Amino acid sequence: MYLFIHRKDLRTDDLRAFEALHRRGGADIHLLVIDPAIAAPDRLQTHSGRTFLRAVTRLAADYRQAGRTLHLLHGDPVEITEALLLAMPIAGLVQQADFTPYAVQRDTAVEAICKKHDRGYKTYDDAPLIDLADFGQFARRTEPYKVFTPFYKMWSGYMRQCYAPSGSIRIDDLATVDELESEIETRFRLPAWIDELLVDAAAQEADEPSPQEQLTDFIEGPIADYSRHRDDFAVDAGSGLARWINHGALSPRRIYEAVAELEEAHSWIRQLAWRDFYLMQARQNPDFFTYERQFDFRELSEHHYEAWIHAQTGIPIIDAAMTQLRETGELPNRLRMVTAMFLTKNLRCPFTKGEQYFRRMLADYDHTLNRGGWLWSSSLGYDAAPYFRIMNPVTQSMTHNPSGSYIRKWLPELAHLPDKIIHQPRPEAIVDLKQTRAHAIEVYGRMLRGYEQESASPGTDEPV
Repeated sequence: MYLFIHRKDLRTDDLRAFEALHRRGGADIHLLVIDPAIAAPDRLQTHSGRTFLRAVTRLAADYRQAGRTLHLLHGDPVEITEALLLAMPIAGLVQQADFTPYAVQRDTAVEAICKKHDRGYKTYDDAPLIDLADFGQFARRTEPYKVFTPFYKMWSGYMRQCYAPSGSIRIDDLATVDELESEIETRFRLPAWIDELLVDAAAQEADEPSPQEQLTDFIEGPIADYSRHRDDFAVDAGSGLARWINHGALSPRRIYEAVAELEEAHSWIRQLAWRDFYLMQARQNPDFFTYERQFDFRELSEHHYEAWIHAQTGIPIIDAAMTQLRETGELPNRLRMVTAMFLTKNLRCPFTKGEQYFRRMLADYDHTLNRGGWLWSSSLGYDAAPYFRIMNPVTQSMTHNPSGSYIRKWLPELAHLPDKIIHQPRPEAIVDLKQTRAHAIEVYGRMLRGYEQESASPGTDEPV
């Protein structure tokens, strides 16, 4: 008997772990742990939290439909793992690999528990489309790519020659353990408030298309116009699949295989490559999750942060975008860049504040991808936007939605304004775009030069 723990793989097909369990045979424990460290009450009631709960309810429903058992427990994953290892004849633990800071700390402790009790421990990395270790050999390099364009060229070649297709094993092909030791069920039972949230999530999910249906609808319709409309805020030609990919409710391999032969999908497939680029950074760039420690942020300020999150900046496209985000958890990709760059550059606010806000608000939130976007917008990290290239939100609005229909939708109080005026800063605008752009170039220029000088200087630490 093995213990399999679902994490960012909330689906019942195309999991390398399922293939391994099927080869071993026998009935295994399938478990999902709702960890209070990352699923506190306030978090689960945000847009990102509600998406997670919807994915959980669909996963549980898929298990039930297949006549299999998924156990839901609440508590510290390390404590739950040890309790199960002590109470049941488990030979080892199998789970999806994760590389965020909390996940690394948690999984190191889980692995130590397995070793302590002489049980096996195995992880599978199903998140990227490419096998990162194999990709390095294919590219003949040990260092991670720091620029997207050459990475994308190599990625495309790898996908043509070395891509490993999705697996055929589904939950229907596996046997599951129906009951856990009763003391464990009682000790780690879901709190009533989580049960209530899951009931609400199930009711919402029942009225929505499944992730697979959503993929089919996208392929049969919007994908043909994606490259033409991807930057039009009013149309938002995106697939809406990111939320399911990021939670693992939809296999990235299944998606790629569904669109790989479509000529019109080329531009959209490039977004899957960007996803792999950031996932690679999270694994191979030691500074990816700690860049804020490398820079001197003393010239930055949180003074205008509240105005930004409350859509009170006086810049129409910014306030419209932040309104949409707050009310729906949705935000077109270009507007994510525009609002992020406005916060970090024009308002000179540390990117970490915006990153934390998007963590709560984005329905498709993923820690790695969210951080990658914020590093890009704040000119930090690999292949980030140059510090002197700052998006003008007014120009962006006029270029990509000249009619102003997006602003009219989310800021109806401005709907009466003519097209030429609706994009312009309001009299109450909290900053002057031209002045703050010039100041941001000075500040970020100093920050980056200071970082480069510090990185180039010889270290002073000596081994103890």
